[in-house]
Amino acid sequence: MVRVKICGLTTTEAALAAVDAGADTIGFVFTSSKREVTPEQARRIIQLLPPYVTTTGVFVNEELHIVNDIAAYCHLDLVQLHGQESPQYCEQVIRPVVKTISVRDEDDLVQIDAYTHENNVRAILLDTHVDGATGGTGQPFPWKFAVGVSERRTIILAGGLHVGNVARAIEQVRPFAVDVSSGVETAGVKDRNKMRKFVQEVHSASLEAHLVSD
Repeated sequence: MVRVKICGLTTTEAALAAVDAGADTIGFVFTSSKREVTPEQARRIIQLLPPYVTTTGVFVNEELHIVNDIAAYCHLDLVQLHGQESPQYCEQVIRPVVKTISVRDEDDLVQIDAYTHENNVRAILLDTHVDGATGGTGQPFPWKFAVGVSERRTIILAGGLHVGNVARAIEQVRPFAVDVSSGVETAGVKDRNKMRKFVQEVHSASLEAHLVSD
């Protein structure tokens, strides 16, 4: 089953709604963004989550000691690095790392091979490259560039996913997980119904892809 991460949670109500919708992982943004939270906010929310829900913190070109301090303070399970962090930087993060690669064209995927398990990188997240933005833009990249990548690395697919296109994305890319933020919002606020429908669509598409592969 393809896992679901719902990112950009800013309130306890939205986080619990995401969990109720079936999200496997919830994400908190610790960088300049309309979805940014403080470590204190994230910690309070995390303390109220039920067991077996994974938490991820999103950082962009942040000083290493700040990333590690926040990860420890909030008890994050994973750290997602969305900037130009090097493999050597990833090695020093105290939590397992999801490294984001911003995709404009197929050549951008060459970067993947530089980040290995030895660098503490457990998965690669593919997101859409938009000048001046670091995610949450609601714009997909051409998925054809990522076809076959999931056969050699654990891939999380992001960038412009919503209930209307996530099934096609799963069919084409076969990712380990999908990551959504703006695609489950209404007027910039996480929408309980959209989150639930998104997770349902992912589960249906996962089952269909599994049956086809068998």
